[in-house]
Amino acid sequence: MKKINCMKQHLTNPIFQKLSKLALQSNTEVYVIGGFVRDLFLNRPSKDIDILVIGNGIAFAEAAGKILNSKVAVYKNFGTAMLRSGDLEIEFVGARKESYRAESRKPIVENGTLDDDQQRRDFSINAMAISLNSDNFGSLLDPFNGIDDLQNRIIKTPLSPVETFSDDPLRMMRAIRFATQLNFTIESSAIGAIKQNTDRINIVSKERITDELNKIILSKVPSIGFKYLFDTGLLKQIFPQMVDLYGVDIIDGKGHKDNFYHTLQVLDNIAETTDDLWLRWAAILHDIAKPATKRFEKQHGWTFHGHEDKGARMVPRIFAQLKLPLNEKMKQVQKLVQLHLRPIVLAQDIVTDSAVRRLLFDASDDIDALMLLCHADVTTKNEYKVKKYRQNFELVKQKLKDVEERDQLRNWQPPITGIDIMQVFGIKEGREVGMIKNQIREAILEGEIQNNKEEALIFMIAKAKEIGLVPIKASE
Repeated sequence: MKKINCMKQHLTNPIFQKLSKLALQSNTEVYVIGGFVRDLFLNRPSKDIDILVIGNGIAFAEAAGKILNSKVAVYKNFGTAMLRSGDLEIEFVGARKESYRAESRKPIVENGTLDDDQQRRDFSINAMAISLNSDNFGSLLDPFNGIDDLQNRIIKTPLSPVETFSDDPLRMMRAIRFATQLNFTIESSAIGAIKQNTDRINIVSKERITDELNKIILSKVPSIGFKYLFDTGLLKQIFPQMVDLYGVDIIDGKGHKDNFYHTLQVLDNIAETTDDLWLRWAAILHDIAKPATKRFEKQHGWTFHGHEDKGARMVPRIFAQLKLPLNEKMKQVQKLVQLHLRPIVLAQDIVTDSAVRRLLFDASDDIDALMLLCHADVTTKNEYKVKKYRQNFELVKQKLKDVEERDQLRNWQPPITGIDIMQVFGIKEGREVGMIKNQIREAILEGEIQNNKEEALIFMIAKAKEIGLVPIKASE
C-alpha cells in the first residue's frame, strides 16, 4: 500500500484534530476517505467529509457530536450517522466488507478492515484515505494508485471491473458521470465490462439511474457522458427513444443529418449558456419525435413534419418512464419542445408584429428560454448560414422586445373574461362565450384592436351583434 506523509497541510480545519483526539481517547482507528480526499488533489472545494471508522461508526459519531456540540442523525438501516459542523456535512460509517447476490445491488454487509473497505469502493480515485490517527496523522493510504489515476485522468475500478459493475450496476452510471464531470477517460477494460453488464442496470431503481443521468446532463460538456452511454449500450437500456435518433438514411443520394449527434451538439451549445436542468432536458427532447415523423418526399427530400407536436405529446410519457417530475417542470419542457421551431421560422421570414404577438402569447414566461434553445439549435457547419441565422435571430429578439414593451403580452390574459361576456349579454356559459373570447383574442394578436378593455368592449359588442346578441341594457 502506498503511504504518503504529506497531507497534514490539507487538514487545517480544527475539526480533524478534534476527531483525531477522540480516536486516541477511544482507541479507535479513523480515516477521511472518498470524495473529500479526491477533491483535495483536484483542488475542488468540498463541504462533504466521509469519516471511516474501524469499528462502530455510529457510536463514534455520537461521541463526536458531543465534543462538536452538534446534533447527530443516525441511519441504523445503513449503519451510518451524520452531523453538521459549520458549513461542513460529516458522515460516519464503520468499515465494511460486502458481498452481493445476483438479483440485487444491495450488498450483504459484514464488519471489515480498512483494506476491506477500500476494496469495496467504486473507483481507485475514490478509494484513497487519509489517516486521522495520532501515530500517522496525515498519511495518505492509496492501495490502488488513485493518485496516478488522477494525474493520468483515468477512471479505474479497484478490483475486476466485471465484478465491480456486476455487483453494483449503478457504478456503470457513476463511472460515466465522473468521466463527464472531470473530463476523464474510462479505462478500456472498464468500458468492456460495462458493455458486458448493460442488462444488469435493470435491477437498479429508475430514480437512482435518473439521478446519475441528471448529473451527467448538468456537467460542463454533457455530450461526453452521452457518447459513453451510447457506445456502451447503456443508453439503449435506460432511454431507448434517444438511441432511435441515431443514424442517417439515404434515398436517391439524399440523406438527413444524424439527429442523435445533432441533439448532443444542441445540448452542449445550451450548456454553455445555462445551468437550468429543464432547459437542458428540452434540448435533449426537442427532436425526439423525428424518427416517428421521418418521411422521404421526391420533391423535398427528407421531412419531419409535425415532429414538434408529436414530440410534445411524448414528453409526459418519457418523464414518467424516467421518474422525472410530472409537474410544472415537465410542462415547461413540453412547451419548449412544442414551440422550438417557431422562432427559427420567424428568423427565416419577414417578421410581422402579429407573428411576434402570437409567439409571446404562446411562450409567455418561457420566451427567453425558448430563444436560448433555438439559438443552440443552429448547428450547421456552413458559416454563411450560421451568420445569417444569428443575424435574423437578433432581429427577432429585438422585435420581441419592441412588441412586448408596447403590447405587454408576456403572461397576457385578454382584457375581457368569460364572466364579463355572460354578464353583459345575460347568457350562460356555452359556445357563444367561447366564440366571442376567441374573436377578441385573435383581434388583439392580429393588431386589429389595442390590448385594452375599452377597445375590446366595442369590438365584443359588434361581433356579438353578428350572432344575434345584444347587451342587456341596450335591449331594455
